[in-house]
Amino acid sequence: MAGRINDEDVKAVRDAVPIDAVVSEYLQLRNAGGGNLKGLCPFHDEKSPSFQVSPSKGFFHCFGCQEGGDTITFVMKIDHLTFSEAVERLAGQAGITLRYEEGGYNPSHQRGERIRLVEAHKIAAQWYAEQLVTGPEADTGRAFLADRGFGQAAAEHFGVGYSPQGWDHLTRFLRGKGFSDKELLLSGLSQEGRRGPIDRFRGRLMWPIRDIGGEVVGFGARKLYEADNGPKYLNTPETAIYKKSQVLYGIDLAKKDIAKASRAVVVEGYTDVMACHLAGVTTAIATCGTAFGGDHIKILRRLLMDNGSARVIFTFDGDAAGQKAALRAFEDDQKFAAETYIAIAPDGMDPCDLRLAKGDEAVADLVEPRTPLFEFALRQIVARYDLDTPAGRAAALDEAAPVVARIKNSGAQHEVAVQLAGMLGILDTQFVVRRISQLARWARDRGGKGPAPDQRRRDGAQQQAGPMTATPRGPALNLRNPVFATERELLKLALQRPELVSPAFDAYGVDEFTAPPYAAVREAIMEAGGAEFGVQDPQDYLVRVREAAPDDAVRAMVTELAVEAIMLHRGVKGVDEVYAGAQLVTVRRRAVERRIRDITGRLTRLSAHGDPAELAAVQNELWILQQYDQNLREHGAAAL
Repeated sequence: MAGRINDEDVKAVRDAVPIDAVVSEYLQLRNAGGGNLKGLCPFHDEKSPSFQVSPSKGFFHCFGCQEGGDTITFVMKIDHLTFSEAVERLAGQAGITLRYEEGGYNPSHQRGERIRLVEAHKIAAQWYAEQLVTGPEADTGRAFLADRGFGQAAAEHFGVGYSPQGWDHLTRFLRGKGFSDKELLLSGLSQEGRRGPIDRFRGRLMWPIRDIGGEVVGFGARKLYEADNGPKYLNTPETAIYKKSQVLYGIDLAKKDIAKASRAVVVEGYTDVMACHLAGVTTAIATCGTAFGGDHIKILRRLLMDNGSARVIFTFDGDAAGQKAALRAFEDDQKFAAETYIAIAPDGMDPCDLRLAKGDEAVADLVEPRTPLFEFALRQIVARYDLDTPAGRAAALDEAAPVVARIKNSGAQHEVAVQLAGMLGILDTQFVVRRISQLARWARDRGGKGPAPDQRRRDGAQQQAGPMTATPRGPALNLRNPVFATERELLKLALQRPELVSPAFDAYGVDEFTAPPYAAVREAIMEAGGAEFGVQDPQDYLVRVREAAPDDAVRAMVTELAVEAIMLHRGVKGVDEVYAGAQLVTVRRRAVERRIRDITGRLTRLSAHGDPAELAAVQNELWILQQYDQNLREHGAAAL
């Protein structure tokens, strides 16, 4: 074990490295008055900054979780280091050579494990970078970068390197630097082979992955050769210093600009980060082989200070995988105080391809906020349903409403609920708002877990049936409901007095009968030759209709309607053409009104993002239907 670090050297380290300079590497600090600085505490989640730093005193303190101490304490806590390891890291940054009370100067192999692993990665990164420039077989790597618009200067800026194809080039090099086989295996730079450690990365382009403090903690390696049977991208395994869910590629380069601009751009890959930075979007970062998650959010929150005007823009490929990634990101959206957006190039290109095809300006333009992430997520949901049908709108609302209900800010929740109603084409906006508010209350009552599944299904079905469709669904269907009275009367006329409704009745579609049993009877009449056949052959007519029925239930309904007395309202003299015409007009007008509501909802959706030609066609269809409805209202059966 190494000896105790000389007290004078420890003091020299404290004095040489200002605490605000160290802390600002991990979070954004702002003026708190009295010479102090404040920021969001990195040791616990908080919405408003209670973490303060006093540069003059060299101390920090959080008034929320009570953590505090000096520069060394901060580094120990933030990076989980021992006292000696923290002093050694800070001494390295300040260029101070440490003395040890026992054993003189500290030999490299006696340092703490984490420091040793970080140092191994630092040396490996330098070696990989040299191989890319001077290595005899690195032409493939240089060509890969050149094909994507990256020259030597770009490779040097990002520290990109090359790992030779041999079995143990890096392993032997690091052994020569004093690292043990155990350290090489623990670092993830080497792996166990048949005869001892061999290089983990061979014949690949190498991107060093740095933590927010700038230390290399891992690598991302891209396959270059067909003979390589490994995955396209291979990352460092989980180690004592590398946790893929807690690192963001490019964060060391982007952190200052993220804090300054209150904006972060999340892209999907290493080359996308490079393309963005070279195009002037220096706030770009990427995850390392994993989905964007809660730990990544914590990193960005500390830099963004939960500023209400802060923005996080996600850029994902336009393919199904990219859309899925965006929806995963939306699941954590409420952990941000920042506004979240998604940017997808019209042709689905990623930033790297976009830069090659259209230049730096196109990349800069791409990441300007376009679509709020919640809007994208909701559009992805509703796109899976047929919004031109009541059932489709009901199902889309059922899936989308719980998503909106998760929005914590009540004002924002109400606004998004209104937007959702527009997306779905539901004219009764307040119904959607009430539905989402109810789900939000359920979630609060159950500790944020939302309503019980059976309760949600039961209540959701009951509520959606009202404004979404004129037809109650399920076993509780009441065919005697006044809503269906006219449909029932018209079917009775078609079966009992076909001469009064023919030939107009035969032009009625099955969908003009909103009760499913009535629609089935209408279809059976059509299969039997229609009301016109009933006029021509009244003796055989009902038999043919019954035979055309698909099952016993429909046959029973045909019989019921064929024998039930036609209901005459007070003042109606008898069952005649006038009475029959009134039933025909009422059923048709209700169908037209439903279609007008559908088209009006479609217009609502198209008005925001629709194609102009399609919008014009729908507007024309709406006008025609409105004129037809007016004719029916004014001229009755004569307009049929």
